[in-house]
Amino acid sequence: MQFTVLPAVHGAAFSDSLLAHGLWPLRRDAVTTLQINVGKVCNQACQHCHVEAGPKRTETMPEEVAERLLRLLAASPAITTVDITGGAPELNANFRRLVTRSRELGRAVIDRCNLTVMEEPGMEWLPEFLALHQVEITASLPCYTSENVDRQRGRGAFEKSIRALQQLNAIGYGMPDSELKLNLVYNPIGASLPPDQSRLEADYKRELRNHFSIEFHHLFTLANMPIKRFAEFLDRSGRRADYMKLLAENFNPEIVPNLMCRSLVSVGWDGVLYDCDFNQMLEIGINDRRQTIWDLESFDDLTAQPIATASHCFGCTAGAGSSCGGALR
Repeated sequence: MQFTVLPAVHGAAFSDSLLAHGLWPLRRDAVTTLQINVGKVCNQACQHCHVEAGPKRTETMPEEVAERLLRLLAASPAITTVDITGGAPELNANFRRLVTRSRELGRAVIDRCNLTVMEEPGMEWLPEFLALHQVEITASLPCYTSENVDRQRGRGAFEKSIRALQQLNAIGYGMPDSELKLNLVYNPIGASLPPDQSRLEADYKRELRNHFSIEFHHLFTLANMPIKRFAEFLDRSGRRADYMKLLAENFNPEIVPNLMCRSLVSVGWDGVLYDCDFNQMLEIGINDRRQTIWDLESFDDLTAQPIATASHCFGCTAGAGSSCGGALR
């Protein structure tokens, strides 16, 4: 499939690219996915993390925010999926309540798991709990070799991840024809676009099966977003301008109708609303203002509202596109 490449340069406004293709203003359709970021507490501090999560962070969702979210979810029948992320979302005291109640309301639930959290003290309950509630696991594994994973996520991360995947396979996750869905997430080590998702998935399946007898369902390829910790890496290596130019020059207008922000709302640990998790980390609120879950009667209230954009949005629209569900083309 061919797409038009704009003659863009570093610093080109994302809104100008949309306008040039008759796609401005960008507006939300019905909200079908509620993405909940329960905070920045994590057992890891990965180089590429756009959340800047880590063991020393203290931001974490309190009970009153979790309860308000569940009441809004019950009042929002169009939402079919609850996507729980962090940090390591499983470390939040409200995680089990959010999962259990969302499932009782008939919504699919995704846990964005870093895998290594399963080896943290006191987390022995996690695999069986996720299986009991048929939670879909979307797990970070930026490569199928130990060298690349440990370089990005810290020494020993690959070994722990492999043990976690084997444990999940043992209870049915990721196995052929299993309803316990297990997906993996790849993101480039450096300042480049992700490779073809289907070909890389085949590579992952071959290598993980042959070397570790590991099975999984799908691989999602994500572009590194030029914000927070990855932006600092780009600055240290003097590559921010080149990376932004790469993203802008590969703007793909065919991706725009499928952008995740068109059907998703992101909620921060403190109840503030955002168009996506990336805007959340930059504190770019819905309608560029601080709107919270207490300002809504239902997530349906957000339908047709304009979506706030900035230059980092080129990360989601470059090449085959990037989203929490992988490539968009």
